[in-house]
Amino acid sequence: MRDIRIQNDRMRFRRNLERMGEIMAYEISKSFEYVSEVIETPLTSSSALNPIEQPVIISVMRASLPFYHGFLNYFDQADSGFIGAFRDESEPGEITVQLGYHASPSVEGRTIILADPMLATGKSLVESIQSILSYGTPKHIHIASVIAAPEGIEYLSKNISCSYSLWLGAIDDKLNHQSYIVPGLGDAGDLAFGPKL
Repeated sequence: MRDIRIQNDRMRFRRNLERMGEIMAYEISKSFEYVSEVIETPLTSSSALNPIEQPVIISVMRASLPFYHGFLNYFDQADSGFIGAFRDESEPGEITVQLGYHASPSVEGRTIILADPMLATGKSLVESIQSILSYGTPKHIHIASVIAAPEGIEYLSKNISCSYSLWLGAIDDKLNHQSYIVPGLGDAGDLAFGPKL
């Protein structure tokens, strides 16, 4: 995913994000509670383990859409939510996050998977979680990112008080002066969907 030769193929980049979502969905599923249920096969009855509950998968758009789709491939009966978040860099040296959209089912007592492929400063995830909490108090939030910076991880630990787990593909070296992850992979939204205005 980091290789600029591969990044030139948007379809492949999106598919790689989706595959990361599938891998993380599998890993997160190991932490769920299951119940044994009797099912009928073509020949006889058998038993199968099914999750006690389906999660709510929430995508931090736009970069997260392919990543989110990977989770939905595994949790295909899950409810979904969407949050539009973007950096506001209008003030020199200060990065704030604006939320432009939030659509979510009730999260009261539910298990949440919050999918955002890049954990840089952590501000968009903290703002997203605060928005989620306005819809109820979830049982637990699984935060999933492909790449994270140590500064973002620290920001989350200082600013999130609800029950959460962090699932990461890689922890990179640092943020640069523009608050981009180094070595990172670039702007995941632009690589997946093209440049924005």
